[in-house]
Amino acid sequence: MDISLLKSDLKSGCFDEKFSMLYCVEKSQVCKIVERYLDLIIGFEKHFQNHNDVSVFSAPGRTEIGGNHTDHQKGIVLAGSVNLDVIAVVALNGTNKINVQSKGYPLDVVDLDDLEVDEAEFNQAKALIKGVVSKFKQKGVKISGFDAYTESNVLKGSGLSSSAAFEVLLGNVINGLFNNSSTDAIEIAQIGQYAENVYFGKPSGLMDQMASSVGGVVSIDFKDVEKPIIRKINFDFSSCSHALCIIDSGADHADLTGEYAAIPSEMKKVAQFFGKNYLREVDEAEFFNNISKVKKSAGDRAVLRAMHFFEENKRAKKEAFALENGNFDEFLAIVKESGYSSFMYLQNVFVSGSNTEQAVAYTLALCDKFLNGHGAYRVHGGGFAGTVQAFVPIDMLDDFKNNIEKSLSKGACHVLSLRPLGGIQIA
Repeated sequence: MDISLLKSDLKSGCFDEKFSMLYCVEKSQVCKIVERYLDLIIGFEKHFQNHNDVSVFSAPGRTEIGGNHTDHQKGIVLAGSVNLDVIAVVALNGTNKINVQSKGYPLDVVDLDDLEVDEAEFNQAKALIKGVVSKFKQKGVKISGFDAYTESNVLKGSGLSSSAAFEVLLGNVINGLFNNSSTDAIEIAQIGQYAENVYFGKPSGLMDQMASSVGGVVSIDFKDVEKPIIRKINFDFSSCSHALCIIDSGADHADLTGEYAAIPSEMKKVAQFFGKNYLREVDEAEFFNNISKVKKSAGDRAVLRAMHFFEENKRAKKEAFALENGNFDEFLAIVKESGYSSFMYLQNVFVSGSNTEQAVAYTLALCDKFLNGHGAYRVHGGGFAGTVQAFVPIDMLDDFKNNIEKSLSKGACHVLSLRPLGGIQIA
């Protein structure tokens, strides 16, 4: 699209209806979103001159709604895309290099003749770019150089998966520019996971990428990780008179790799007792019939975490069923059960042995106090540090947000909406 025409269309309201739907806002609030896209174009023109024909893309962050720590055991999750995203203006540059300038970060340059995995690039955006490009090239897609300017409002360290959103954005860029948009959302998510696992050096599951790529509310069954069963859940959260809040506990994010890794490790110890690789493959009745032996073999906490998995897997299915049948009260009750189970059985609310630093537990206690039996709340995502998720009745929202931020810090409570679409080309 001609860049001058794009700016003119943004200013004249041609995108207002699309933005209102995509970002879950009234048309009267679209002006801020238009301003954000105009600023994106200004940033692109500042860093990359002499481009007339451009394309625009968006990929959202995600929230885990149900299935806390089930995906790595081939379990079931319920997730949704949120109205925070990574956006990009992109143009072909006629070279063999990809230049990605993300706002506030150094320029990333990828040579299309050098797409080998480099461990020195682990945990860098450049690695994700190389990984996504490499996977598309393996599919036979012919890719040439392009310039991209990106900007993100997906909260860092919030459990909203900014890295997955970036991967899905790149997948949509390459799919749109070079592949006639023929790769579907599920495969784009798998390509993103490949980039994160192989090039970025992070052994993530597929939930984050899938929720960002497919969009809306999705139930994902990972029994066959190569062919996960994806089901979009048709439920209008805006009709239930509750707001989705993601609350930053302010916890220390110092090296928690060992805490996170212990969960799948201990769950697999239980599975291995039965000669299986994943808890999804273990018969629950057989587990309970042998629970004392499993306890001696794998340890108390491993048994508790396995108990969490079996019930959480059922809860993720029940949550999806409740939403599909319009039973929001039942959904909220199951969310609460999930939160209690994560605290008592999964034990991912605070670091073992920490007597003073229990920010997530403190935040959960605040939610319990300020919701006073209404709505629902739970630890969000991986746990230990980071965020809490709460579904708050609209008529309580202002007081809830004020009380939470008074007890934590200003700006700690983020009010979000569930976005109906995943990664897309805007123009």
